[in-house]
Amino acid sequence: MTTINWLEETNKLKDELIATTQDFLRIKSVLDPATAGEGAPFGKGIREALDFALDVCKQAGMTTKDVRGYAAHAEFGQGEELVGILSHVDVVPEGDGWSTPPYAAEIVDGKLVARGAIDDKGPTMAAIFAAKVVLGLGLPLSKRVRFIFGTDEESSWQCVKTYFETEEMPTMGFTPDADFPLIYAEKGLTDLTLSQSYEAFQKLGASAVEQADAKLVSFQSGLRMNMVPDKGTAKLAPQGLDSQAIVERYEKHLEQTGLKGQAEAKDSLVVLHMEGVSVHGMDPKKGVNAGTELLHFLHTLTLDARAAVYVAAADCYLHKQHDGQAIGIAHDDEEMGALTLNTGVLEYEAEGDALFRLNIRYPHSISFEKWSTTLADRFAAAAFDLQVVEHLTPHRVDPNHPLVTTLQKVYTEQTGEEAGIIAIGGATYGRSLDVGVAFGPLFPGRPDSAHQRDEYILVDDLVKATAIYAQAIYELAK
Repeated sequence: MTTINWLEETNKLKDELIATTQDFLRIKSVLDPATAGEGAPFGKGIREALDFALDVCKQAGMTTKDVRGYAAHAEFGQGEELVGILSHVDVVPEGDGWSTPPYAAEIVDGKLVARGAIDDKGPTMAAIFAAKVVLGLGLPLSKRVRFIFGTDEESSWQCVKTYFETEEMPTMGFTPDADFPLIYAEKGLTDLTLSQSYEAFQKLGASAVEQADAKLVSFQSGLRMNMVPDKGTAKLAPQGLDSQAIVERYEKHLEQTGLKGQAEAKDSLVVLHMEGVSVHGMDPKKGVNAGTELLHFLHTLTLDARAAVYVAAADCYLHKQHDGQAIGIAHDDEEMGALTLNTGVLEYEAEGDALFRLNIRYPHSISFEKWSTTLADRFAAAAFDLQVVEHLTPHRVDPNHPLVTTLQKVYTEQTGEEAGIIAIGGATYGRSLDVGVAFGPLFPGRPDSAHQRDEYILVDDLVKATAIYAQAIYELAK
């Protein structure tokens, strides 16, 4: 059989690919509960984007099915086995500061700039056009190929949860929503809340503090469990120390540590502000946690009994504890890397609840039961109750599985580069499949502009990824 030049075949559709991708990106497909309704559970914009993707598939000759607007699929080929390609049509809010309008999908210096260009509408369209290449060549397939479109990947993943309640699980598949060469393993992902009610604290029977420097009235830091908080605020009622003394102590602490913040005396209270550096919770040591840093300073003061318990727990177990060493849950894994701990949200009300919200990512070689029990025991001593908000188990595909080896072969043939495999601490749609990996579209060495202003994909990379996906579809389904 003649060797197919996949890039040459893709280039025949280049103009159509770019124009269709631009039209797709011009739809503002952001979660919008105000316009949600039957068949559009996440709002009108997302529904419109889903219809657009399905329409492109229908025109290419695929059969489609809509699952109540939560997700939908488009299919071609024949056979018992099913190859799945899972992507999403929703995007995160655009934010401000763009140099071109976020939904104009303009091409600037070879870059297609728009919210969703790299995550995940550009790659979604690349994969659909890859299928058009395969269909256009009339190549014989022995398996079915199914595009599965999710609609709330950027929020709660209700889309795939709902879809797989009634629909067939692919034999194997990939998501074009991460990095090349290939992501085959993802850590377990857990959101936890450690909370201590005022009543639970009282039952501890902690003795009153004779001469406290101050009473902690309230504390707040962080908005999301999977982000390192970049701001922290503590409100103190001076007792043994006067306002000025607390302010001076804090300013001296900032000077000694090189941290940024400010202090002010306000309405008989002292308000302390701490500034940190926010990064993604999957690698918290790269950031500066404003919340735990501010509590570290508070630990140098003599506080009221309840605050002392809260601050001591944070200082012992959470300050600069990105691996859970002090808790006793540190675990490194040669393949997936180390367990990571991010304290994303910290809240305290003197007569209300005190809590820490944590995001923990762990490799497959330590069990959730083991480390979560240890964590719960440590904090139970300070009357904190552990609640699991969300838990995704680790996901891994055997590196020798035909899915992995086939995609590696395709990548190497198309790029001339070795196709190493990657394990990550993040979560991709690959873990929604029993046997699923993440495959592109971001090429090695390219900056990742996902979720940022001026998000983009290079037009040449969009075309190159389409050619890779075309060969991948054919090799997996032939």
